[in-house]
Amino acid sequence: MSMTSMVVLGLSVATVLLLLGAFLATLRQDRKGRTPEQPMQVAPAEPPLAAPVSVPGRAGADYVDPRTIKVGDKIGVHGSPARVLGAKHVSWQGQEWVEYRLRDSVRRIQWLSVELRGGVTPGEPTHLEVLLWTDVPTEGMIPARSMLIMEGVEFFPLERGTAAFRSEGSTGVPDRGLLDFADYRAGDGRLLSFERIQGASWTASYAQPLAPGSITIVSRAS
Repeated sequence: MSMTSMVVLGLSVATVLLLLGAFLATLRQDRKGRTPEQPMQVAPAEPPLAAPVSVPGRAGADYVDPRTIKVGDKIGVHGSPARVLGAKHVSWQGQEWVEYRLRDSVRRIQWLSVELRGGVTPGEPTHLEVLLWTDVPTEGMIPARSMLIMEGVEFFPLERGTAAFRSEGSTGVPDRGLLDFADYRAGDGRLLSFERIQGASWTASYAQPLAPGSITIVSRAS
């Protein structure tokens, strides 16, 4: 091999080694600059929501059961005193409820309805529905069988029918008779009810649901 060939060969080997060294250095630098891949973070599972707990069909142990209210009792509604003047016991298609006539401290008349709902079919839970009714002017309105508007709010039909009743105490109605009713609900849950003793004019009331503990017994009738 000539001297010239040896020089060229030496230069070629040196070039290859130089290029290889540069490649390895770049590879090491690239690895050094990268951050190691992080394991996927798994969000901890949220605990399941607890199912609501209710005691169907009766008031809580620390609350007054409004079904024990009697005519002549002095009660508190949200802490405001009222006297129970009378009661209407109403029945309709197997359902029964009581409407108590109240007079508060400013001599305003309101009605308190108490009804055990549900339990119609086997296994259906029951709940106690307690509503405080406040009269609203009807201005000759009659309950429609479709949507109606009261004070700018749309109300949709819920229930209607003719029920039998008997009354005790001062109710302003006969001792026994029939009453027509028509119940409505607004989109926001507000309730409206029309009611008339047969032969009389329609009256209307808004309902306010009362939570357990809203009713207290101040004193019992003697």
